[in-house]
Amino acid sequence: MISMKASETEQWKRMKVNKSLRVNTAVLDEVLGVEKSFDVVKRDLIYAGKRFALYFVDGFAKDEILNRVMEHLAQLKREDLLPSPLDHLVKTHVGYLEVETTESLDEVVTAILSGPIALLLDGATEAILIDARTYPARNPEEPDMERVVRGSRDGFVETLVFNTSLTRRRLRDPSLRMEYLSVGKRSKTDVCISYLEDVADADLVETVRTSIQKVKTDGLPMAEKSLEEFVFGRYWNPYPMVRYTERPDVAAVHLLEGHVLIYVDTSPSVIITPTTFFHHVQHAEEYRQKPVVGVFLRWVRFAAILTSLFLLPLWYLLAVQPELFPQGLHFMRPDEPAKIPLLLQLLIGELGVEILRMASIHTPNPLATALGLISAILLGEMAVNVGLFTSEVILFLAIAVIGTYATPSYEMGLANNLTRIAFLLLTAGLKEWGLVIGVVGWFILLATTRSLHTPYLWPLIPFNAKALLDVLVRSPMPVKTKRPRVLSPGDPDRKG
Repeated sequence: MISMKASETEQWKRMKVNKSLRVNTAVLDEVLGVEKSFDVVKRDLIYAGKRFALYFVDGFAKDEILNRVMEHLAQLKREDLLPSPLDHLVKTHVGYLEVETTESLDEVVTAILSGPIALLLDGATEAILIDARTYPARNPEEPDMERVVRGSRDGFVETLVFNTSLTRRRLRDPSLRMEYLSVGKRSKTDVCISYLEDVADADLVETVRTSIQKVKTDGLPMAEKSLEEFVFGRYWNPYPMVRYTERPDVAAVHLLEGHVLIYVDTSPSVIITPTTFFHHVQHAEEYRQKPVVGVFLRWVRFAAILTSLFLLPLWYLLAVQPELFPQGLHFMRPDEPAKIPLLLQLLIGELGVEILRMASIHTPNPLATALGLISAILLGEMAVNVGLFTSEVILFLAIAVIGTYATPSYEMGLANNLTRIAFLLLTAGLKEWGLVIGVVGWFILLATTRSLHTPYLWPLIPFNAKALLDVLVRSPMPVKTKRPRVLSPGDPDRKG
């Protein structure tokens, strides 16, 4: 077997398929580690007097397709492959829909490791690639984080082709494009850019495409999250630059508006881009109910999000400066001092909530109820009884946490948590001026943030009255006749 040094790695990638099958198999055996990896299978075959080599990864190839191809080839006679064996095989004897040829050994290796079967023929300068792959996959199920009372129960899975088909099922538009890209020198992760060609802004599509093509890394171990950090940057801004969804109906809605979607193989989450702050505070449930009910749900959700941000720092400010408490609300002040300072109580409470959240993620489902009882009854009640916390701290902290969980976007909820802690610390240091500085700084941060050249606070900044009204009020679908102007859609009219 030919042994390759590290310095020769790039050399074989530039090699073409050789007429000599022995040379091809020597290179492929070494590169793929045929004798080192049990799941990389090579079969030396002879059909119609010709020598063949078959390569595939066990577990990726469909056994029934592989067997049928081999059974048919076994019946070939020498004259069946004349005068051009490769053309006869591809056009006549390999009876499968997804078949192509390549003269690049690098493409052969990539194809084999991605799932297709590679068939090489002695005397041919091209290899046959048969895309008869199958991946381990679960059935589409409703995503846990985007549940609705009424609506579809299917959701994206970890297999790219399943996710694109779930989207096409909802958009049978001939202009729907699914562009394939490969990212990662070693992982060669499949990535798909999806958009409506006559709707999405061509410059936006090119920006997304170019940004992904510029990614230089050995792999995407965390799939869509790794890709997001390469493409969108802003690592130290806690607020999400993209929106994730596991619902095909939500993905279809954003495609119709003119957004560009990014699918990454091995991930059930699809990236929606560009997005603004207000994309993260809307939920599919609002559009599964009557418009007036949707408006009510949206306003309740907005109230919960604002509560999660401002309730704790505002209450702390009033608690440490009793003269600011409005008349009639003095009952909300902590009358009995605890054994530790009020600020430390709140910070310990915030830390405890995060620990419980992480514990719930790692807790098996049968034990989740027990964890809830322990956290709610034993920890909370006993902390008050021993004087570690005041009951008011537990109450207002619980309200703020509920507001966080009512935030539709998980990433937005975590960002709001960090913002709330920053407000608390500034308020503790500078009292009312600290809170004012914190809120103004937070607003400036959001106002100056852009996601792919899209203002993060649009339609508030820059101001667009009609679009802002649509954010505040869940409009009936017949009224939504225009696509968002901020996306510069090629077809701004949504009428059929």
